[in-house]
Amino acid sequence: MLPLIISAQTKEWSLEDCILYALQNNIQLKQQEITTQYKTSELELSKLSLLPNLNGSASHYYNFGRVADMSTYQFIENQTVRSNNFDASSTVTLFSGLQNYNTIKKNTYNLQASVQDLEALKDNISLNIAIAYLQILLNKELVNATASQVDLTQQQIDRTKKLVDAGSLAKGNLLDIEAQAASEELQLTTLQNNLAISNLTLAQMLEIDSVNSFRIVTPDIIVNPVDVEGNPTSVYSIAEEKRPEILSAENSLKASEFDLAIAKGGRSPKLQFGASMGTMYNSSRKKVIFGPDGVTPIGSVRVPFNDQIDQNLNYGLGFSLSVPIFNGWQVNKSIQNAKRAIQYSEYTLEATKKTLYKNIAQAFADAQGALRKYYSSKKAVESMEEAFRYSEQKFNVGMVNAVDYNQAKTKLLNAQSEMAQAKYEYVFKTKVLDFYKGLPLTLDQIGVISK
Repeated sequence: MLPLIISAQTKEWSLEDCILYALQNNIQLKQQEITTQYKTSELELSKLSLLPNLNGSASHYYNFGRVADMSTYQFIENQTVRSNNFDASSTVTLFSGLQNYNTIKKNTYNLQASVQDLEALKDNISLNIAIAYLQILLNKELVNATASQVDLTQQQIDRTKKLVDAGSLAKGNLLDIEAQAASEELQLTTLQNNLAISNLTLAQMLEIDSVNSFRIVTPDIIVNPVDVEGNPTSVYSIAEEKRPEILSAENSLKASEFDLAIAKGGRSPKLQFGASMGTMYNSSRKKVIFGPDGVTPIGSVRVPFNDQIDQNLNYGLGFSLSVPIFNGWQVNKSIQNAKRAIQYSEYTLEATKKTLYKNIAQAFADAQGALRKYYSSKKAVESMEEAFRYSEQKFNVGMVNAVDYNQAKTKLLNAQSEMAQAKYEYVFKTKVLDFYKGLPLTLDQIGVISK
């Protein structure tokens, strides 16, 4: 896969950009990938253990004094003797209680569990990125709403100042409006700081250096007037078959079951087949030279190296059987521990399923609640907007004081803030439910329109 290259100075980041970049550059993911590679190597090693081994050895010695010539089994006195030995041997396990086979199966499931752990980590990172992304969008909306209120208050200050200068209003009205403006500007500064921090949080999650120039795409998110589809049970039935945390726990359980089979294999006899080949050389070895009659010895010469290597060649084949009788209860304890590991894995799987269902049910309830809250706050905003317009008109003609006017405007701003929070809470919980169904994290799915 080619790396995603995005310049934070020249491009605004979409949610998909952020998720893809995080999945390609996150350090925890890279560490988990190394763990998966390690599990792959473990599986390959367990398969290769079925092959026969082959070992060779060579020695070169100088012996002094009384030395035994192992090629003739004779002793040589007071000589310096050079000797060489060359050996090669190979063994293969024919049967060992199926331990090798079960080890391969165990490592296969361990690898699959590691792969699913990698997918689960990707999912967690994607969800965290989505949370941070939506938090920025929420903070932007709150900043824009508060900035609009600040602009409106400034307009009222200008209008009120003219009325006060003309003698139509008491100066106290101007002071009240100015105090409200100061309060709103402080609130705007706080919200702007929150926006900057949320930008920083997402940029740091992506491990981007140019934090100050980091910007995200701001889509126009519209919540459709539909209720949350389905129910927690139906969503869970889909998630149970697909979610990596469930698949990882299931594979770990299967791996622990084969671990028990490996431990039980320790009670079985072990049958091996072996073959060997060797040769040697000894500098003291000599051969007799006979005269012309072929009978009378006339001297001796040292047997050459190559001749000895050829003459001393030896081969061996054989089987070995070892039967475990008593080993300090090591096998029994290993079996007991393997059984405990199975129980532990079963509890882990059960807990993972319960946690998944709990998260789905919670997300479903939160999404429904957020949708109801959104529509309630939307009605409240509509009512507050009408009430504020009426209060503004009365304030402009001097029928209400600045305190009542400020209260109406504050109520409108609070209602707008609550509606924005409910909208983004609904968006995120809906995306979580879609995610549990196996759908990708985007802002253009059912329930949300992105423009």
